[in-house]
Amino acid sequence: MKETPAYKIIITYAILCFVWGSTWLAIKASLESFPPFLSAGLRFFIASFTIFILMRLRGTELKTDKESFRLYIMMGFFSFVIPFGLVYWAEQYIDSGLASVLFGVYPFFVAIFSYFMIPNEEIGIIRILGMILGFSGIAIIFHDSFSFSDYILGMFAIILSAIMQAFMAVTIKKHGKYLNPLTMNLVPMMIAGIVMLFVGLLIEDFSRVKITETGVFAVLYLAIIGSVVTFTSFYWLLKKVSVIIMSLIAFITPIVAILLGWIIYGEILSEKHMVGTTFVLIGVLIANLPSNSLEKIKKMAERI
Repeated sequence: MKETPAYKIIITYAILCFVWGSTWLAIKASLESFPPFLSAGLRFFIASFTIFILMRLRGTELKTDKESFRLYIMMGFFSFVIPFGLVYWAEQYIDSGLASVLFGVYPFFVAIFSYFMIPNEEIGIIRILGMILGFSGIAIIFHDSFSFSDYILGMFAIILSAIMQAFMAVTIKKHGKYLNPLTMNLVPMMIAGIVMLFVGLLIEDFSRVKITETGVFAVLYLAIIGSVVTFTSFYWLLKKVSVIIMSLIAFITPIVAILLGWIIYGEILSEKHMVGTTFVLIGVLIANLPSNSLEKIKKMAERI
């Protein structure tokens, strides 16, 4: 099999960081027009329909064996329905900055699950150090968000979402290599769309629905760009890059959200943003160093 050029991997990784960085704000915008489960349900239903059309146009076959459907169902509920339901619900009560900090536990749980589920996945001191520095940077940027007055259940919901998604990322890395990235999304997102719309019909107050340009655009953006493009790219990249390196996107997306706030809403970039961003970037850089880097540094020090 022909090796994928490094530039394609880097560009795809950068696109994921940018788009997922914008989705925290887009979710907030969508909640101004639709209640949580209706908003998420519309997002994933539209996304699954789009993927279905793409598969038909490209002639992509859906795997229908027992193992594939087991993975589809797991992804449907533990990659989309429950974790995204928790995020959408929680963002009614806590701000997106705090949500992104709490979701920063995601890489640590990816490392923990990888250790037990994928023994050949390299973790090492270098990557752990990089993750600690990255999380420290996020904590520096958003330290003002921490307050006991915040809705504690909303905070717990974000952390639980991160744990579920970490488990599923490692599961997909281990068992989903044979699946096409499009087929990996079709059934799970369809499950998510149908279940969330059904839950919304049962429990949500539809008097809250306010059809606005911003709300409709946010849902469409989350469906097409924030779901179809990103998750298809993520599963494609997951076959080529360490799942731990992929998880570090969770440290970069809050920085993207801050930059977008500065560009779009004229929000102020403070000194803590600069310091925190530096920590994050250094952490990600260290985590991407080869596993034998520590030994090389020791040898260099001995020579000196």
